Amino acid sequence: MSLGQMLEETCAAFPERVALIYEERRITYEELNRAVNALGTKLKEAGFEKGDKLAIMLPNCPEFVIAYFAAQKIGAVAVTINVLSTPYELHHLLSNSDAKGLITTASLAGKFEEIKKELPLCRFLLIHDEQTVSSPFQKAIKEGNPSLTMPQFHDDDPAVMIYTSGLTGKPLGAVLTQRNLRIQADLLKVVCGTTEEDRGLAVIPFFHSFGAVVNMLCALRVGASIVIMDHFSVEGILSTIESEKITYIAAVPRLFLGMILHENERKYDLSSLKLCISGGAAMPPEYFARFEEKFGIKIMEGYGLTEASPVCTFTRPYMKHKPGSIGTVVPGVEAKIVDDNDHDLPPGEIGELLIRGYNVMKGYYKDEAATAQVMRNGWLHTGDLARMDEEGYLYITGRKKRMIIVSGFNVYPKEVEMVLCMHPAVKEALAVGKEDLLRGEVVKARVVKKEGMEVSERDLIRHCRKYLSSYKVPREIEFVESLCHGEPVEP
Repeated sequence: MSLGQMLEETCAAFPERVALIYEERRITYEELNRAVNALGTKLKEAGFEKGDKLAIMLPNCPEFVIAYFAAQKIGAVAVTINVLSTPYELHHLLSNSDAKGLITTASLAGKFEEIKKELPLCRFLLIHDEQTVSSPFQKAIKEGNPSLTMPQFHDDDPAVMIYTSGLTGKPLGAVLTQRNLRIQADLLKVVCGTTEEDRGLAVIPFFHSFGAVVNMLCALRVGASIVIMDHFSVEGILSTIESEKITYIAAVPRLFLGMILHENERKYDLSSLKLCISGGAAMPPEYFARFEEKFGIKIMEGYGLTEASPVCTFTRPYMKHKPGSIGTVVPGVEAKIVDDNDHDLPPGEIGELLIRGYNVMKGYYKDEAATAQVMRNGWLHTGDLARMDEEGYLYITGRKKRMIIVSGFNVYPKEVEMVLCMHPAVKEALAVGKEDLLRGEVVKARVVKKEGMEVSERDLIRHCRKYLSSYKVPREIEFVESLCHGEPVEP
């Protein structure tokens, strides 16, 4: 079964149930399916065929879901792009992915306009504008034929391409297949017993692999309702839990930490909330007990990475909870710990975490060398250091690869360093992660200036903002006389 067929099956089973809730809008499964088919028809009329790449740069909104599944139903590959991307980053993503078109908002379209002359393949632009009911996106849905015939699909057909920071400094496109995502869509049903009666709160961006699977695909698989939020505050989240009777939340630790630190939660009725899932980054172990004490709910923690579609491990509601553990592998997935020579290590020993199963990506798009680097002997090498206990519980202990995780988003230091070195006054740069309670980590940079050149911290931060998404931009820059490469660096 393909993702498009999965949606049709759910829509046929629950046509009148509300699928999407966004501000004042309520969209039933039948209405969602009609909109998806209408947009799919328009995309086919525009020349999109099976295997073509369609970039989607949208915030959390019903239009993201519609565009995503319209691509799935015609066999196109959805290239989901972070809305924080700068024109510099967007150029690489659209060029490298061979995207034939882009669906985005009116406010973000200017980024594409700056670079479109350099992208001869990307000639289709469809704009969604929330400020008007007659935007090109809305017209396409209104005018498109709601009857759509899907092509034949195979399990190994590419479904989605998500870019993840690359070791060379340029993001790599992880190609996820129909089978990868279709089986991941069953996770909450299998692991947590999610049903059509549930209502999930979607606050993690859908363009993020975790947000797409846990907050979108898992809910649509069972016929649950998705309450979509783009901009939010802790006060707004608590109010939404009460007003929409939210039953589960899957989010990054920052959200749950915010709830713990909030002082007026008692004025809200949160009795509908039954399940909280934390992922995207590690949550400080001491806060699990504080959350349970305050809200009466255990936070279930999981682990994943984009290259694994993304979920690999999970702590189940019915299993023993071990502080600091990311749980055990989900059904259909294997894990092991190895040394530097890929030899298996016994329980308790620290080594690199390897993953094998249906969830592992097809590979990096157009980069066989990078694919071979992480997929060896049938196992995905995660680059994370971990240990496994006698009961199969896994614990992340560190990172083998240089990476910084900011609010669940991966930042490879090399990318930041390359941008810093593009400045004429910079001789060398080193980016490191600095601990931050709410974000997990933030980026800090050490910079060596060229002899005789002057540049301020403010100038370099402004320079970085031109080329990097905001979460990649250093929060702090320290000027030094020299750098110690290849050695552990204290932030």
